[in-house]
Amino acid sequence: MDITWYGHSCFRLAERGQITIITDPYSDTIGLPPQRWKGDVVTTSHHSPGHAALENVKGAVHTISGPGEYEIGGVFVHGIAMHHIDHEQQIIKPNVAFLFEFGTGVNVLHLGDLSHIPDQSTIEQMGEVDVLLVPVGGGNGLKAPTAAEVIGLIEPTYIIPMHYALPGLALDLDPLEKFLKAIGVSRVQEEETLRVTASGQPEQPQVVVLVPQFKGV
Repeated sequence: MDITWYGHSCFRLAERGQITIITDPYSDTIGLPPQRWKGDVVTTSHHSPGHAALENVKGAVHTISGPGEYEIGGVFVHGIAMHHIDHEQQIIKPNVAFLFEFGTGVNVLHLGDLSHIPDQSTIEQMGEVDVLLVPVGGGNGLKAPTAAEVIGLIEPTYIIPMHYALPGLALDLDPLEKFLKAIGVSRVQEEETLRVTASGQPEQPQVVVLVPQFKGV
């Protein structure tokens, strides 16, 4: 399976012979170059210009924005409610994480704008995770130290950071380096696309930094 990042929280998950998924498509109002994607399924973790610009995805037959279990084109999609609850202000900030189980035996978890450490029962719902797409730059998502804790609980094979500062991004997010320092990594593997197979995965967790695939960076 091929995983491509387009900046912020937007990825393309593609497996030959199966559906193509676009996650959290963004509007150019967040400062990144205008984009147009093509996919069969689009998922949105919550409704905001940085995560739910559905008009920028062509060809999508299915849109998933809530918790539940779905089977589309041989891929199982599990929407997991991970809302942030501010008890003091009595505010609920919606967020849905998505676990994608491909028929090839590769599981990918996109945490959306997760901003807290999930409880044990929520962690158990996820099962085995091969690839974790995790926010690391703060804002409405996890800050670096908390992201490191969440990674330790989920124990993925591949860790792909997202939702951090990029040139032109009109959001106040922390740089990637802050996260790398928090997890004690000085050198990382940089890729334009990460290809993952069920066999041949590394024995130790591996951080992969994807280069955003759009003009202007």
